Amino acid sequence: MQPPGHEAVHNSKTPMSNSGRDWFYVGHYGQLGPLTSEQMEELARDGVIAADTYVWSTGMPDWRPASETAELQGIVAKPAAEYEPPPFMPSGAPAANAPVSPANPAQPVASINTPIFGVGGPWGLNNLPVSDKSRVTAGLLSFIPGAGRLYLGYSAHGLLQILLFVFGCGIGWLWSIGDAIFILSGGLKLDGYGRRLPD
Repeated sequence: MQPPGHEAVHNSKTPMSNSGRDWFYVGHYGQLGPLTSEQMEELARDGVIAADTYVWSTGMPDWRPASETAELQGIVAKPAAEYEPPPFMPSGAPAANAPVSPANPAQPVASINTPIFGVGGPWGLNNLPVSDKSRVTAGLLSFIPGAGRLYLGYSAHGLLQILLFVFGCGIGWLWSIGDAIFILSGGLKLDGYGRRLPD
């Protein structure tokens, strides 16, 4: 079954729990689907499908925002405009619980719990899921060109190390030795799937 514009068999409207319908939605990477009703419910609960995400299923004449479908309207997250904004704080006033710099008492200092942007996003590194991969195993495997990075899920890095080892007169081996030291010393924080490597 295909979305509008293709030939499709239109069934009568059924509740979301009925898995007989094929669903499609428009995500960041274009049209995705077909998905089962259970998959759609899970994506809506996880916030992947928001209230303004366009969805289509058999029996629907055209694409609609998820909040306008009877099956998804109670599950999808509210649009960002419906959330209460944080209270306004003047730019000159430090937060009440922010630590104060001894050199300049008017300027707050970043605390240990300040989120690390770039690694772990705005939520911080400690809030990421923990990887099932071992830092020590990855570091030791890194002495074999490409093996450590492939183990961690960094396929492109691993394959490039192997190619540079084979065709680059051993440059890939030097890179893998440096990589092993980097991984074992704790320089690499995440595996190839964005999960935090345990220490």
